[in-house]
Amino acid sequence: MQYRQMRGGDKISVLGYGCMRFPANKDGSINEERASKQLKYAIDHGVNYLDTAKPYHGGKSEPFVGKFLEENNLRSKIYLATKLSGWYIKETKDLDRIFKEQLKDLRTDYIDYYLVHALNGKSWAKLKELGVLKFLDKLKNKKKIRNAGFSFHGNIEHFYQIVDDYDWSFCQIQFNFLDTEYQAGMKGYLYAVKKGLSVISMEPLRGGRLAQTPPEHVKEIYKNSGYKRTSAEWALRWVWNYQGITLLLSGMNQMKQIKENIKISNDTLPGSMTREELQVIEKATKVYKKLMKIGCTGCMYCLPCPYNVAIPSCFEYYNGYHLYNDEKFKIQYKNFIGDKAKASLCVNCGQCMPKCPQGLKIPELLKKVAKEFD
Repeated sequence: MQYRQMRGGDKISVLGYGCMRFPANKDGSINEERASKQLKYAIDHGVNYLDTAKPYHGGKSEPFVGKFLEENNLRSKIYLATKLSGWYIKETKDLDRIFKEQLKDLRTDYIDYYLVHALNGKSWAKLKELGVLKFLDKLKNKKKIRNAGFSFHGNIEHFYQIVDDYDWSFCQIQFNFLDTEYQAGMKGYLYAVKKGLSVISMEPLRGGRLAQTPPEHVKEIYKNSGYKRTSAEWALRWVWNYQGITLLLSGMNQMKQIKENIKISNDTLPGSMTREELQVIEKATKVYKKLMKIGCTGCMYCLPCPYNVAIPSCFEYYNGYHLYNDEKFKIQYKNFIGDKAKASLCVNCGQCMPKCPQGLKIPELLKKVAKEFD
């Protein structure tokens, strides 16, 4: 495992473990046996950064992570990151209440990396008004958090403002070869580095989409490059090629994914990709952008839908159909979603839209799915 230095001096594994997509049981609960084995394997092989949040797995991610670290006596061996999710904060006193709940759930008395979660211009203005800046200062002074940062899902102008509003140690942005002009994007990455912030890449595989078997045109591009690499390897190498990326977060939930990601992380140095390799990525990017219709990453923040629409699944099958030009995705949509969760059940209530980190106009997109699939 390679390590890069965060602002403040911590040596962090270039591969961080995202705790939003643990393996699940049929009822949706965390499969703790599998998740524990996977976490233990990753840590034993050098991963030393775990990233969780209160909303993940319906509120069960933090308690599971805390239990895992305590039972395995690993708290002192890893850097623990979690988040202050603004949608739980209605008034100033909620800041302290939520943080105390997180410490209890995580079975710890401090957080190494504490992020203000999923910021955009509107949510940042609200939290500032409720005193989040003084709150972060208080936590740092009391040594309850070691580093303050933020994760971001807004536009570039809001990103500049948030970076300038506080003495952050780090930021977390969606950074992959498809999203260089989306949200913070490349401009945000460069601005953060210029300001001295460590940068963490989230969604390096765009919710796993860039690790899947690619469309035929992309498959040919990779094959003709002369390199024997998986789709995931191309995408991860692209992110790690940037000197200013301290680590990337991978939502690994299969052992083969963990082993592959660790293997790739062992020899991917900043600036190591050749001009020819980067041209391969450029060609693949053009194809993906042409074929991908909906920018959903499958985070499931939009759920539950009050009308039971399986929003991420609807988008998954719709994208699959257009990426691969394969009727099987329509068949799978009908078989696995059926009439009880189909796109046409959407009544345009709009409850999902404020929750979407990607800012998708979900009801409008569901209409497109319904028109083709229902």
